[in-house]
Amino acid sequence: MKQTAVVIAPGRGTYNKNELGYLKRQHPNAPNLEQFDAYRAMLGQKTISKLDTAERFSGPIHTRGDNASPLIYACAHSDFASIDPDRFDIVGITGNSMGWYIALACAGAIDPMGGMQIVNTMGKLMQDHMIGGQLIYPFLDDNWQEIPGRRDSLMCEVATINARPDHFLGLSIDLGGMLVLAGNEAGLTAFERSVPALQGRFPMRLQNHAGFHTHLQRPISKLGFDALSEQLFVQPTIPLIDGRGAIWYPNSTDTSALYNYTFGHQVVETYDFTAAIRTAAREFMPDVFIILGPGTTLAGATAQAFIRSKWRGWNSKLDFQKESQDQPRLLLKATMQAPH
Repeated sequence: MKQTAVVIAPGRGTYNKNELGYLKRQHPNAPNLEQFDAYRAMLGQKTISKLDTAERFSGPIHTRGDNASPLIYACAHSDFASIDPDRFDIVGITGNSMGWYIALACAGAIDPMGGMQIVNTMGKLMQDHMIGGQLIYPFLDDNWQEIPGRRDSLMCEVATINARPDHFLGLSIDLGGMLVLAGNEAGLTAFERSVPALQGRFPMRLQNHAGFHTHLQRPISKLGFDALSEQLFVQPTIPLIDGRGAIWYPNSTDTSALYNYTFGHQVVETYDFTAAIRTAAREFMPDVFIILGPGTTLAGATAQAFIRSKWRGWNSKLDFQKESQDQPRLLLKATMQAPH
């Protein structure tokens, strides 16, 4: 019997040292790869094949927006194409941040080459201009339960810093139990100095990440509109859940509005991944969620979003882990198993 599934596409930061060679290992005959490589070569960029099969992983090369975005897109899109239709009935698709572009392609709202054009163009624009940066900071306890008042106090601190002259700081992504903040150097540094260090790694700066999903990206939004045509967009064939938690349904989507959201609001306003997961869970109530590769870093944030949404009555990490042993609700496409 088929299981219903909502698919989650990953964002930047999911192709790291352990993922080197992911595409070659998982999809030696990846669909569209020759086209993707030819497109990149035509633009004078390193091909996805060369990036994926490099002798060693290089942070300065592999995490650049103009390389990371198309590399992750090729991996995730190939993962999606390999989902067994006899085993899963895909009822919805969402993603985190750049994963929205991947979700558009998986849902049929743009074709595979259109998706490559979008991720490559936007990734290059972000990299070339590199306006601002990002850091990440948690607000849940070790059992993935909210610490009363922690999130509100952190957001108050963000607002206080943002109000200072020459400082910019805002919420980039609501990522399960993490706040992804974006700002200029003054804003990010002020936050780092104002909060306690946690777990020996937070607050954590994200390498080669611009100030995504904030007003800092207004110039990038304009350049994206100028470079990418509305003609790329058609009716999706599978429902899409965006970074506000809104649903775009097949046969009733205003493709002009979808285009404007994708390069407008989605670029310059907060991306609420938690809201997207909450909507997907409550509106579609799938048997499982499937996270596309590469990488596994989105698993924890997705589970935390389930708990914050009280999906299936889960209130803690222990609740999630207990049910996962008997009936996994979250699967990693690379292994089709629950994350450990």
